[in-house]
Formats: sequence, C-alpha cells, structure tokens
Amino acid sequence: MDGEWRDPIRVDDGIKARSRRGSIGARWWSRRFIDLVESFADQGRLQRGRSYARKGQVVDLKVGPYEVTARVQGSVEEPYDVALGIDAIEESDWRAIEAELATRAVFRARLLAGEMPPEIEDVFAEFGLALFPEDAGDLHLMCSCPDWGDPCKHTAAVLYLLAEAFDDDPFLILAWNGRTKDQLLAALRRGAAAAAPDPFDVPDEPLTASGFWTPPSGLARLRERPAPPVPPGFVLQVAAPPPIRVRRRDLVDVLAPVYEALTPDD
Repeated sequence: MDGEWRDPIRVDDGIKARSRRGSIGARWWSRRFIDLVESFADQGRLQRGRSYARKGQVVDLKVGPYEVTARVQGSVEEPYDVALGIDAIEESDWRAIEAELATRAVFRARLLAGEMPPEIEDVFAEFGLALFPEDAGDLHLMCSCPDWGDPCKHTAAVLYLLAEAFDDDPFLILAWNGRTKDQLLAALRRGAAAAAPDPFDVPDEPLTASGFWTPPSGLARLRERPAPPVPPGFVLQVAAPPPIRVRRRDLVDVLAPVYEALTPDD
C-alpha cells in the first residue's frame, strides 16, 4: 500500500521536471539511467513519482559521492528525507579507469567538451564495474516515509529529477560514482601529458671531424631531420592557465577539444 492517500502539500519553489508528459530524460545517458530504473522498478510507483516530479514536490536535491540526497514534500507537514545510494568504486579501480580514458583522445575531447561518450560504459565494464545501477540490488533507496515500497513515490520522483540533472551536467554521473569533474579532468590531463612524446627530446648524433668543417653538408642534414611531433594542446599543458572562464568553464577546458579536433590524423 502507498503510504499516503491525501494530495501532497503544494511546494511553491520546488524542483519541477521540465518534461510535462511522456518519458523523462533527453540525452542518451539520462535515458540509459531511466531505462534501467524502469526495467526493474514497480511501474505504478514510478508513475506516481513522475507526477510528483512534475508537480515540483521535490524541495531540494544534492549529488554527492555514492549518494544522492533530497527532500520531498508529501501530504504531511514535514518533507520526507530521501537518499539514493550506490556501491563505492575502489580508488585503485578509479585510477585504472582514468588511465584508460586518458589513452583515448576522443574520450578526452568529448569529456572536456562536457559530453559523455557512449563507449564510456565499455571502459567501466572492462574493469568489472558499471556506470549506472543495472538492477535493484545496485540501487539502495531510502525514504523516511511510512511506505515500504521500493521505490516509494518520493524516491521515484528524485530518480526522475536526477535524470534531468544528468541532462544538464553529465559529470554528475561521475560525481555520484565518486569522481568530481575537476578530479577527472585533472587526471586525464596528467595521463595525456605522461603518454605524449617530449617535443624537445631530439636524439644525439656523434660529431665527427669529417663533417665538422663542412657547413653546407651539416646544414643540409639539419634541414632533413624531421621535426619531433608536438602533442595536441601542448601549449595548454606547459603554459600557466589564464584566469579566464567561458560560460563558467575554464578556458583550458574549452580549448582542449579544439586542439584535439585540429590535429591531423596520422
């Protein structure tokens, strides 16, 4: 049985779902999340949760490492406390994931551009991990309401609004999994810099007397020597980042995908 039979108390400044009908979630990652939730959760309770989300009954919502917390206004005076938990990822596993992501230029470019590449799920799977909760056992739902349903309509409302938050900022998915945007991008930059060749590492050649006093020959050999490759965005790695932000993003994060895109294919 549902824990409430009365209409919920109206919330004037609650968080309202943008979607007014049909499915919730506009980007592939938010749709993937909702599709998984809807595959194992009770459809009736999810429907009531969508109604709550669209009415604006969720008072607030915060994404933290391995737990999303929220307050949802029901039919009683005090809002209910809701928490959505997932299992923690070990630090060693996160370092391995970051190292793998750093080796893939397309991943770095899309993440720096604020997008979530679909193949990122495959990277997590390589280490026996999942980016999203894949069954009911992966998602730990808690609510202070008297309804023992899993999910109750309060947690369902938070799940749908969380999907729309993922639409706005896909890095919240990674933050929920224990890595903030700044932590991940810093690790990707370090990994890319470590893997890139040193443009100043020119092989030494022995100097012999036969060529020392023959300027034309020596100069010709210097001209024929190919220039060492410069990694894309090398100037972003060696120069101090300017204190400039574009639409609340660091200038380095904005320019990095451009350098990647301008790099000719081998």
